[in-house]
Amino acid sequence: MAPASTPDQRALAPAVEIVNEAGRSPYVLICEHASNFIPAGYHGLGLGGQDLDRHIAWDIGAATMARALSGLLDAPLFLAGYSRLLIDCNRPLESPTSIPVKSENSEIPGNQNLAEDERGYRQQTFYWPFQHAVARHLDTRQAEGRPAIVVGAHSFTPIFHGQPRPWHAGVLFRRSHRLGEALVAALGEPGLVVAANEPYSIDDESDYTVPVHGEARGIEAMLIEIRQDLIGTTSGAVAWAGRLARALEALSQRDKRA
Repeated sequence: MAPASTPDQRALAPAVEIVNEAGRSPYVLICEHASNFIPAGYHGLGLGGQDLDRHIAWDIGAATMARALSGLLDAPLFLAGYSRLLIDCNRPLESPTSIPVKSENSEIPGNQNLAEDERGYRQQTFYWPFQHAVARHLDTRQAEGRPAIVVGAHSFTPIFHGQPRPWHAGVLFRRSHRLGEALVAALGEPGLVVAANEPYSIDDESDYTVPVHGEARGIEAMLIEIRQDLIGTTSGAVAWAGRLARALEALSQRDKRA
């Protein structure tokens, strides 16, 4: 399925939405898979509406949860404006899944055999404006001597390739062991299964936010993954935002006392 030939048919929304940029929290929230929006000129990349509502197109519930968490923490929040099927804002451009030709078991017709000019267009229109907005905010914080802790907001499917996932939530980190493990412990409640580095782990080949926006700056960074059936409704997303806010605030207060 060929995309439209003119830029004005392909980009109809901001590449990044910034919420509460002046927020006073040390936490900087990033939601790279906030939207399943694909401009009409792309004809759904050859997929039907049912596919575009699935996890392959976005992280279900993540944006609602992140917005609520931003308000509770008084934290800035950066939300990507387009579906990760166009280009994934948490992938290095060299990654094979930056513009996926297949996601889970679904072929993505509109991403097959892309011309280099279309790849470049997507990078310049959907990807780099998001990354530059996050980078400018973090650079400004560091220049002003203000603390920053990068927290990515994500969701994951209850079943992946036929295998059930037992976790309710996962905290993904690499160098930020102390903070990541403390958050796992803080989220521990009766009946909840919260794990470190599940259902994924951080690596340079398939992650951008933690390695680039966090580790490359020498600041703490982690991703929070919530099972999407728990945050697929507004009430569920708000409830998990409250749980996360309490845990993150407790860690922040502990660090102030240390």
